[in-house]
Amino acid sequence: MNQTTENYATATSSGLERDARHHNADATNDPGQIALGVIIGRTSEFFDFFVYCIASVLVFPQLLFPGETALVGTMYSFAIFSLAFIARPVGSLVFMTVDRAHGRGVKLTIAMFLLGGSTAAMAFLPSFESAGVLAIYLLCAFRFLQGLAWGGAWDGLASLLALNAPDNRKGWYAMIPQLGAPLGFMLASSLFAYLLLTLHPDDFLAFGWRYAFFVAFAINVVALFARLRLVATSEFGHLLDKNELEAARVIDTLKHNGRTVVLGALVPMVSYALFHLVTVFALTWVYLYANGNPGQFLLTQGVGAVLCAFGIIASGFIADQLGRRRLLGYSAGIILLGAILTPLLYTYNIINEGMIVLGGFAVLGLCFGQAAGTLASNFKREYRYTGSALTSDLAWLLGAGFAPLIALYLCDKFGLAGVGAYLLSGAVVTLLVLQFNKQFGAKTTD
Repeated sequence: MNQTTENYATATSSGLERDARHHNADATNDPGQIALGVIIGRTSEFFDFFVYCIASVLVFPQLLFPGETALVGTMYSFAIFSLAFIARPVGSLVFMTVDRAHGRGVKLTIAMFLLGGSTAAMAFLPSFESAGVLAIYLLCAFRFLQGLAWGGAWDGLASLLALNAPDNRKGWYAMIPQLGAPLGFMLASSLFAYLLLTLHPDDFLAFGWRYAFFVAFAINVVALFARLRLVATSEFGHLLDKNELEAARVIDTLKHNGRTVVLGALVPMVSYALFHLVTVFALTWVYLYANGNPGQFLLTQGVGAVLCAFGIIASGFIADQLGRRRLLGYSAGIILLGAILTPLLYTYNIINEGMIVLGGFAVLGLCFGQAAGTLASNFKREYRYTGSALTSDLAWLLGAGFAPLIALYLCDKFGLAGVGAYLLSGAVVTLLVLQFNKQFGAKTTD
């Protein structure tokens, strides 16, 4: 065995990982193989995410807050929704300690089973009528555990993909992990649409919705094995050797790369704002205000997710020609204009909910596809893994954690104009950060 193999074989204290890397010492993974593992992993995470999102609109307000109005019950449900984003940075800290002590494979296994287990446990959630306030506490606990697991599920594979991408295809490979979002939403929305359209409303509320949470556990198991296979490869070991993907201490990372973490978290603000407005908030609007059929609307959103996937793919081509910074700036400008015009067009019946959602998903694909693509290359080598994880946690907390709650509150107080103002603020933040940090996503440094 050569010296390099000896080095990466000892990069982790996990005996199982050392054996796996010895076994795969001569195996190689091209970027295409890495991309497949990344897509599978991200799709499973987003499936869990959207199953909860949909249930937070259609199930939990009635199940847990039957004495409240539909609006107030949904706002309580969205408050619980935010717990996972608060817990996610905590999960990153805890599981990075596990990573340093026992290896990436052990960390991923625990995190993925925790994610699948906490999601599946929600399928057994009792109603308020049968368990009282205990039912609410249980959902809060399960949601917090989901957030801890999402922090631990950060595997560095997106960074591995970026680092193995050809120099002239950085934008293309940066968009690949983002495909997990529309794919996960397609699966979740299709499953819920089927349940809503085939079951009586009483049966759906009694037991139908629970099936989606059982499915999540099976999907997570498949995703776990796909990701562990890549973690045990020679490329991953070599990058651990060079400190490219090794967990560093959070304090040291923030000391040397704090500015990059903050700016990287603020860049995708408009993406995450639009992300929630066309998914969970749009469903809420149709269900609470437009008296629409949620099952039919979920099918419309599924079509929108297809458009989003095509938009993400297109963003890879465009970014490699124009650079990510320019693409993000153009996308934010389009969203800014849409935030101003959409409430007016809807008020005068020029467009409807379906048109808004389809258009929103298409634009979302362009900006979301590149919003997180440059993180790995912006950090110093030894802080790349931890810095990317912290940036992702902070971006989701600031841009996504409270988005449905804020949007619904503004809608109740000011109508759709308030929602447009919220989206407008996200576009302004993104444009200001891009202007402030002109090196972000520059074509020459991608």
